[in-house]
Amino acid sequence: MKDARTAAYAQRFERVFAYIDRHLSDALSVDCLSQVANFSKFHFHRQFSQYAGISVTRYIQLMRLRRASYRLAFDDRSRVIDIALEAGFENPESFSRAFKQAFGQTPSQFRKCPAWRPWHQRYRFPKRERTRMMQVKIVDFPNTSVAALAHRGAPDGVNETALQFIAWRKASGLAPVASSNTYGIAYDDPASTPPEAFRFDICGAVDEAIPEDNPQGVVNKTIPGGRCAVVRHLGAHQRLGEAAYYLYRDWLPASGEELRDFPLFFHYLNLLPETPEHELVTDVYLPLK
Repeated sequence: MKDARTAAYAQRFERVFAYIDRHLSDALSVDCLSQVANFSKFHFHRQFSQYAGISVTRYIQLMRLRRASYRLAFDDRSRVIDIALEAGFENPESFSRAFKQAFGQTPSQFRKCPAWRPWHQRYRFPKRERTRMMQVKIVDFPNTSVAALAHRGAPDGVNETALQFIAWRKASGLAPVASSNTYGIAYDDPASTPPEAFRFDICGAVDEAIPEDNPQGVVNKTIPGGRCAVVRHLGAHQRLGEAAYYLYRDWLPASGEELRDFPLFFHYLNLLPETPEHELVTDVYLPLK
């Protein structure tokens, strides 16, 4: 009974987080959010802070700054003033002060050379467990040739590698990035692998082999075809681990299936900053024999 009440309480907060994600550009009042969760407005501030480890006002500001940071890093066509207004700031000066306080860099500094590790530190909130069942399908994944850039080191640096991969795509003539043919190969579990030993490949599907004499170090690889269990993840990439853990921890033991000798991988069906974070769609593949 206690577990059921705890899950129901968590689901009410999940509604709040989802509402904030969908309405970052709107005015978000405590009255409104408390109604979304069906909590008393007189207690909502304390309840949110206890659950999320941060005040609701600060959480909303950090989510807006996170969206702004993606625009700064991955969309060089957007002006800082437009990004500031979208984040709810009246002028670039107040936006710059808040951004530097949060991440230790001004927006212009971040755009030029993003410091992703302190950025990730700012977004380490208490873990939110996924409580709902996920729909798993078994599919035949086709043999797929990819251009791959290896990330080796702390998971917090994957965005730096992504920027290098985008630079290669533009230089090679494969830009703009086609989100529907972008993949990630996860060789290691970031929760159990020492940061210096973490391995992850960022990949883009190609029709023919690419020249490997490029400064970024992009090489030819293949994602082998075969049977896979696949589950669809909706939302931020930071929570992709939830779908992966569901496949390993909940689905696999009861399925009777055996794993094939190839890592779990992701198929990114759309990408930031063109797609709002809450609308991201990613298929998570677990290769089977």
